[in-house]
Amino acid sequence: MTPVLEAEAPTTSLSAYGTARSSVMGSPLSADELRKMDAYWRACKYLALGMIYLQANPLLREPLKPEHIKNRLLGHWGSSPGLAFIYTHLNRLIRKLDLDMIFLAGPGHGAPGVLGPCYLEGTYSEIYPDKSEDLRGMHEFFKQFSFPGGIGSHCTPETPGSIHEGGELGYVLSHACGAAFDNPDLIVAAVVGDGESETGPLATSWHINKFLNPIRDGAVLPILHLNGYKINNPTLLSRIDREELKSLLKGYGWAPHFVEGSDPETMHQAMAATVEHCINEIRSLQQECRAAGAPKRPSWPMIVLRSPKGWGAPRKIGGHFLEGFWRAHQVPLTDVKKNAEQLQMLERWMREQKPEELFDENGMLIPELKELAPTGNGRMSANPHANGGSLRKPLLLPDFANYAVKVEQPGAVEVENVSLLGNLLRDVMKQNMTNFRVFGPDETTSNKLQAVYQASKKFWLEDYFPEDKDGGELATDGRVIEMLSEHTMEGMLEGYLLTGRHGFFSSYEAFVHVIDSMFNQHAKWLAICNNLEWRRNISSLNLLITSTVWRQDHNGFTHQDPGFLDVVLNKSAAVTRIYLPPDANCLLSVADHCLRSENYVNVIVSDKQSHLQYLDMDAAIEHCTKGIGIWDWASNDQGVEPDVVMACAGDIPTQEALAATALLREEFPDIKIRFVNVVDLFKMQPTRDHPHGLTGADFDSLFTTDKPIIFNFHGYPWLIHRLAYARTNRNLHVRGYKEKGNINTPMELAMNNQIDRFSLAMDVIDRVPRLQKIGAHAKEKFRNEQISCRAYAYQNGIDRPDITGWRWPHVRNNLAERVAGK
Repeated sequence: MTPVLEAEAPTTSLSAYGTARSSVMGSPLSADELRKMDAYWRACKYLALGMIYLQANPLLREPLKPEHIKNRLLGHWGSSPGLAFIYTHLNRLIRKLDLDMIFLAGPGHGAPGVLGPCYLEGTYSEIYPDKSEDLRGMHEFFKQFSFPGGIGSHCTPETPGSIHEGGELGYVLSHACGAAFDNPDLIVAAVVGDGESETGPLATSWHINKFLNPIRDGAVLPILHLNGYKINNPTLLSRIDREELKSLLKGYGWAPHFVEGSDPETMHQAMAATVEHCINEIRSLQQECRAAGAPKRPSWPMIVLRSPKGWGAPRKIGGHFLEGFWRAHQVPLTDVKKNAEQLQMLERWMREQKPEELFDENGMLIPELKELAPTGNGRMSANPHANGGSLRKPLLLPDFANYAVKVEQPGAVEVENVSLLGNLLRDVMKQNMTNFRVFGPDETTSNKLQAVYQASKKFWLEDYFPEDKDGGELATDGRVIEMLSEHTMEGMLEGYLLTGRHGFFSSYEAFVHVIDSMFNQHAKWLAICNNLEWRRNISSLNLLITSTVWRQDHNGFTHQDPGFLDVVLNKSAAVTRIYLPPDANCLLSVADHCLRSENYVNVIVSDKQSHLQYLDMDAAIEHCTKGIGIWDWASNDQGVEPDVVMACAGDIPTQEALAATALLREEFPDIKIRFVNVVDLFKMQPTRDHPHGLTGADFDSLFTTDKPIIFNFHGYPWLIHRLAYARTNRNLHVRGYKEKGNINTPMELAMNNQIDRFSLAMDVIDRVPRLQKIGAHAKEKFRNEQISCRAYAYQNGIDRPDITGWRWPHVRNNLAERVAGK
């Protein structure tokens, strides 16, 4: 029977109970199909209960006893039956219409409702042979759930078919959208929890429908699961008027279809009709646009499923509500091991699923139910898109050396470093027009990456105004994705990477903190994937941090925060990388390396303003390959022990460290300074702590064992102390951002935080013993310079010309000395 769309739903009741109420009418299931689908759903629910409760007697072949119950009950029943219900109905349409579909569970704690279908489809046993489709395998399958040495209670990386763990709520729609990009035949079913819908990231990600091109992209089918409760509060969307909810979703641009109730028989018919209607609508909308060759934004269909929290659990226990209330959120019966009444209640509940009718004598799902699931890669748990590394193709990359800055003398010319990166990304996009995208929160142009628009514009399906032609850079086929939501952009990128593609994300440094926890979750995902042989490597998440603290003097205190690096440092050394290229050629070298890499989060810190250039391309490649090194042209300790090591990391700190070195060599011609620049921040750690770390011998060779080290750092100074705490040389003094900012000039901001050339030079005088005795006059001179710089800024609103126009003065002398030496 073909589903029929009803003009108005028959009731506006907010109750999750009763006979199904649906805005799509029809009973497409025959009596036999209905019987089988309900049995399959019961099998899923039985497995979910087994995972939460059982450590023995998996099919209740004997009466349930306390020793069969896990000693510690963990997991969440609340959304599991609803997830299994949805999964069962999607499988029907996959088989009927030969769909390419993956499943994302926003309510991640509902993993039992997803793991059960994965096991029944056979995928779980194929990947984990000890979890075989028999009694022994079911026993192991149950025992491992939320158990030491087993798996977690979310849709973790160990879950076949998962690209979305759901440990932190709010990202399911943005992940789904990223997965659908450039996958025209893929449908991404994304279940949104009604509690999850209250998070900021989820609330704004309803706008993903503005970024899906019906011609080249797949589709996202959101399924808002209104089960009414969070941990112990009602959810907002489940309690607002039905018409208000409908208007809200329509206002976001969706066409919502409601399925509401608790009666299994009528709910199966309603859900079957609604899912089929939505799939047919998606296909029709896509075919219309593809036939016309004209993309437009349709009102994509979505489903609102209202069902009881903990659907199927006992309605009450001890006189208190359980099913349909917040108490069903986690473990509904919490004392079954010690409480005989609860044990009997659990046994009765599990036997209501009739496991003896679902599984054969050996513990395998009976054939007539087994055939309800798709086969091979058609199974959502085995879909290659959910193991994106298996589909990943390396990027076609131009030779980054072709974009090099010509550097004849170090520190003599200025270039916008990030602009050159934009040129590289432009050509990367030109060569990879189906599997590479650039993402940003309305900052691509601001971050000087606008060259990418020469390859592809910003994607835009909404209305166009005439003035958009004057620099709007909008196009219906654009591959640059911008929306003023770091969460949504990051989520789209993650979904794109997890399904086998490549991307690049740029953000203002201060506001990359918006995605701190998203980065955390992705890094954790990668760390687990590294231990799973069946998970193929995906492209690294490449994150450019620009508009950095030291050039946010004009935007003020709120825009000054380099602390994202501290967050990155907390994650696994196996997946995190931090690079601070000092100039454009180093940035190009680092970017090429990152674009080729797999299974990392690469954080690149580079300011977008014009900066001095130091290394030609050959030298930059050598320097970046090592990750840390002595700049011989800026040092004068060749063949002797230095008096001091001047170290730096970051473009602005490098310039100030060089300027301090020049001042010191002018004031004290006999001082011996070793200049060390750090590109790869993890070189500061020992090899035991990070694979990029330096050995003790190599570190001591660079930094000496006892000479003072003045380290000028881009970020918060204590980060360097943390990295280097175990090193031999404890004579380390770090300068960095210390929360001393406002509306400043660049030099005033540097002085406030003591990373300026004058502060560094005075620091050296204080740390080198022989200079302490003879350096008083020089220190006075440097203090006077600081006073002068500040006065000039307050008078003119800009820095002194000799500060902004500073160039490295010692190049010719160094070259002459080397020629003479030869």
